[in-house]
Amino acid sequence: MISLRRRSTLVVPAAALLLVYASAQDVRSHRAPRLTAQQSGTINRLQAVSPVNSRIVWVSGVNGTYAVTTDGGEHWKPGVVAGAETLQFRDVQGISEKVAYLLSAGTGTDARVYKTEDGGESWSLQFENRDPNAFYDCFAFWTPKRGIAMSDSVDGQFPVIETTDGVSWQDIGNRLPTAQAGEAAFAASGTCVATQGKRRAWIGTGGAEKARILATTDGGDTWSAYDTPIVQGTASSGVFSVDFRDPIHGILGGGELAAPTTIAETLARSNDGGRTWKLVSEAPFPGAIYGLSYVRELHGDSEESDSDEADDRAASHGSRSVVITGPSGAAWSPDEGDRWFTLPGLKNYWAVAFASPHAGWLVGTDGRIVKISF
Repeated sequence: MISLRRRSTLVVPAAALLLVYASAQDVRSHRAPRLTAQQSGTINRLQAVSPVNSRIVWVSGVNGTYAVTTDGGEHWKPGVVAGAETLQFRDVQGISEKVAYLLSAGTGTDARVYKTEDGGESWSLQFENRDPNAFYDCFAFWTPKRGIAMSDSVDGQFPVIETTDGVSWQDIGNRLPTAQAGEAAFAASGTCVATQGKRRAWIGTGGAEKARILATTDGGDTWSAYDTPIVQGTASSGVFSVDFRDPIHGILGGGELAAPTTIAETLARSNDGGRTWKLVSEAPFPGAIYGLSYVRELHGDSEESDSDEADDRAASHGSRSVVITGPSGAAWSPDEGDRWFTLPGLKNYWAVAFASPHAGWLVGTDGRIVKISF
């Protein structure tokens, strides 16, 4: 949607990131996470991160950039996709040490999906947008071969695409609710779409009269739209990021791009699968929330366990801790937003994701990566 351009960067010495403690009140009841700076090998802005497990992590960014680690971030191997040097890879999905997908955001043919099966040595072009009015923002996967990618609306419809074989992508826009005038997503951190289990997914929107969540419980065959209470009503406001820890409990973040110095109602929580949302405590830093993630353990998926029962058994067992990030700062909550504690020194980090409570990563401007461990 709206181009999220490079902002001023606060340079923090690596030594200052090694260990950060929260306020005295927090120390009595909760331990603040440890923050460790890592060297990505690139100076390009990084906008998305996808842990496969605590050792294998993929990141992506502008100027055709990606990077991968196989040792938890002790060493990163950066690269640029041939023929995509001018593209902005706003999202990445890591599958294994060898397999990953990249999504470039942009209008027309700048919006593409690439896949590697050899650790980034080569990339195959799977999808290239031909609609000059479409703008693909983010994607998410249920399994290594089943995923969806979100686009801003075109003529009242969302040209969302899906893959069911990990090779080809088809338009399923006719299955989604009718779009509002100007309704779109935000390509900030690759987290405007979240999947959970084998069939559930949520898409966060904005840029229109109402900021909504579009939700499916059957793998994208049918969708419903639900209103949210956060900042909305302009072309530059709405939901930027959404995550669910189980089929029922989720959190979203967003804001107003035109008000980077204002603290506003940018966070909300759902306890019914995304049907209704209630505001939580305000973030302790101003401006929009670009990315957020539950502090949870990743679990391997397989097609054979494709069942609603498996999803339901996972309900209520996920961690309630959440990390949020944006240009103005980063923070964490032990209770899904009832209280927030600032992560000092972290500004201009655009995305965050976890493989486990002990292994999470924030990525941001100038190729910066910070490992976060609870």
